[in-house]
Amino acid sequence: MSKKKTSAPPNNTGPQFGQIQFTGDPAAYKIKHPSDQKLYALVNNSLMQPIPKPKDPNNLVLGLATVLGANGSAAVKTIQDAGQIVFHMGGDTGPTTGPLTVDKVTDKLANDFVNEPAGEKPAFFFHLGDIVYSFGEGKYYYDQFYEPFRNYPAPILAIPGNHDGLVYKGDPLPTLDAFLRNFVSDTPVQTPEAGGLIRTSMTQPGVYFAFDAPFITIIGLYSNVLEDPGVISSQKDATSPVTDEQLTFLLAQLNRVKNSGNAVLVVVHHPPYAWGGDHGGSPQMLADIDAQCTAANFWPHAVISGHAHNYQRFTRTVGNFDIPYVVAGNSGHNVIALKSTGTTVLRAPVTLPNGLIFENYDDTNYGYLRVVCNSSQIRIEYHNADPNQKTYDDAVTVDLKTHTMISN
Repeated sequence: MSKKKTSAPPNNTGPQFGQIQFTGDPAAYKIKHPSDQKLYALVNNSLMQPIPKPKDPNNLVLGLATVLGANGSAAVKTIQDAGQIVFHMGGDTGPTTGPLTVDKVTDKLANDFVNEPAGEKPAFFFHLGDIVYSFGEGKYYYDQFYEPFRNYPAPILAIPGNHDGLVYKGDPLPTLDAFLRNFVSDTPVQTPEAGGLIRTSMTQPGVYFAFDAPFITIIGLYSNVLEDPGVISSQKDATSPVTDEQLTFLLAQLNRVKNSGNAVLVVVHHPPYAWGGDHGGSPQMLADIDAQCTAANFWPHAVISGHAHNYQRFTRTVGNFDIPYVVAGNSGHNVIALKSTGTTVLRAPVTLPNGLIFENYDDTNYGYLRVVCNSSQIRIEYHNADPNQKTYDDAVTVDLKTHTMISN
């Protein structure tokens, strides 16, 4: 991990989140982002990177109360008393040309806290990866992450995306250098990347970890640096720089939470399923996840990803379970249209040969997920970035006990 200078939060008051007062959006980035085409030419497109070791391999679970600091226990009790938790998710946020598109999303996210009763205010944002383009450089963290999220008054957790860990030949910094400093910190500190904003670093156990909050457990995996596919294991290749530690972790976490009564999400940057085009699915990664679910005799209530720069929702049936596979990779960086076969507009739903149902999509707008969970069900809502709209464009609700979908 880099040894760049960090500082304690203001007045040593513990973790800090959004600015005290809302401020207006900037017109441009502070640091101009030049074209990276020459650097991309130096990338080995088949070379994966080793997984950075967790801070403590025996302690890979982080709780919301810990993240919130001194008032964490009281805040968790407030959520429990309200009978539900609300939180945000989204991925692929950092545009390279300027803040306009990401600010559309983060302004709408911040607005979700305004004039909302306590039980409806989001508790945190969980980032699905690709926080900073193009190589996760620390010098772009202020423009692409800290400044856009400056008005977001809650914790932000994250798994890395491929761009957060991507390196090129001659890169002076190791993979995930800035991500580790800003999200896998020993204590909440103001990093150089924050540029004077008060948000402190996140104290995750590692680049993969489990996050416990009332009514919900999120199991986050790191799918490495290839453009496609995502990789979470050695895939039985003895020469691979990627170990099988995440398989061991995933199995342990599924066994830990399967009788908790909580909703369980598996979150990974590369989607197991994606409708064709620039980013497809990752079948071997899906097989790795399936194997651990089978071994634990427990399946998550949903699988959430980013990477494909649009919104997509699939339904997969495993036995008697309905499992939504949701892609939310349109939270600021370069929305990409779906590629279809001979039609200008794809009509969903589409039932695929393997029984998978492609339920819905949005490939023209920026947006994010708003998740609402209580003791009996979880609802995953997709919202576009229209500031004048608080209703969702698409949603899926799953009964926690039966793992079956409920009509919204």
